[in-house]
Amino acid sequence: MKKIDAPKKVIFVCDGKKCGRYSDDIRQQFKQAIKDNGLKKEVTVVRMDCTDNCKCAPVVSLQPKNIWLGEVEDKNVKGIFKEYFL
Repeated sequence: MKKIDAPKKVIFVCDGKKCGRYSDDIRQQFKQAIKDNGLKKEVTVVRMDCTDNCKCAPVVSLQPKNIWLGEVEDKNVKGIFKEYFL
């Protein structure tokens, strides 16, 4: 077994049937924000399966703070990143 040295902060973006319609753009914007702020070793973006929160699609989870956000739009990504990761 080999230990993986992974970032301590993770942005999970739901990729379920409904969220998946929007998640690619949102995920790419978070990845760009991480890159622009030099935080590649501290924060990562992960695609997650359906969270059964389809009424709130698209859904994003910010860990380790256990913050869950629904109805996230492209225009919200920079503000979310700034508020929780900078």
